[in-house]
Amino acid sequence: MTTVPPPVRPASAAHAAAARRRRRRVTLIGWSFILPNFLGFAALTLVPVVGALALSFTHWDSYSTPEWAGLDNFRRMWNDDNFWTAVQNTCYYAFGHIPLTLVVSLGLAVLLNQRLRGVKVLRTAFFFPYVTSLVAVAVVWNLLLSPEVGPVNQFLRSLGVDNPPGWTTSSDWAMPALIVASVWRDMGYYMILFLAGLQTVPAELHEAARVDGAGAWKRFWHVTLPCLRPTTFFVTVMLTISSFKVFDLVQVMTEGGPGRSTLVLSQLIFREGITQGRFGYSSAVSLALFVICLVITVVQFYFQRRSER
Repeated sequence: MTTVPPPVRPASAAHAAAARRRRRRVTLIGWSFILPNFLGFAALTLVPVVGALALSFTHWDSYSTPEWAGLDNFRRMWNDDNFWTAVQNTCYYAFGHIPLTLVVSLGLAVLLNQRLRGVKVLRTAFFFPYVTSLVAVAVVWNLLLSPEVGPVNQFLRSLGVDNPPGWTTSSDWAMPALIVASVWRDMGYYMILFLAGLQTVPAELHEAARVDGAGAWKRFWHVTLPCLRPTTFFVTVMLTISSFKVFDLVQVMTEGGPGRSTLVLSQLIFREGITQGRFGYSSAVSLALFVICLVITVVQFYFQRRSER
């Protein structure tokens, strides 16, 4: 009795099977890196966001059973003067904080990208405020900007300013004070991002521009800035999101005052939910803040892609 040998698999089929195994192994390795972070994101971000979305359609005080409210919370939000004041203050803060932080952090990055003595120490010193306790930062700035005994107003009086600003005690100057303190705290972090971007700019482009007779300003404007476009876009998006959800610095320095001059959306969410126990309405405001950030981010991505075409 003769046995028929099994058919020999073609070499191409064997290579295809090996390629599929390799792709499967690479996919599993990729998921093994992504899964821990995704689980943390799902537990700490995704589930709370979905829960807040559901609560925004209810009346709930965290003690009783949530009651279906439909669109009542959103109607109330539309007619709430505090909500619109918080929107205006948040936009005021964002439109002051974003460009100032961009300019200062980029300027520091360009300066500290030079070959200077002690440049590493300077980089560490400028980055240090970002990792300092925010409560400590707020307390120190409140002392610096104290209307009567603060060093800032004492310096202004020495220059001949008879009535220096009241800063955090003034409705007109409280928000600028917050913006200055926030720029001082955040500039070190974004400086590091710009430094990373500056070190990827090809030196050959600067050499070619120098040979063509371009000065320092023209090289910066026509060589450095275009090469920094991806970094600038990333920094702008991150600054926009962080500016619109600012809370901790405002809470410690002014608590939304004087009056409502520094009341921002995140603080309104905190007041309505944690302080007043109106978690349904608080969730509705948080959903509005999420939509505002989403729309602004989508617009930024649209213009970024349009500029790359």
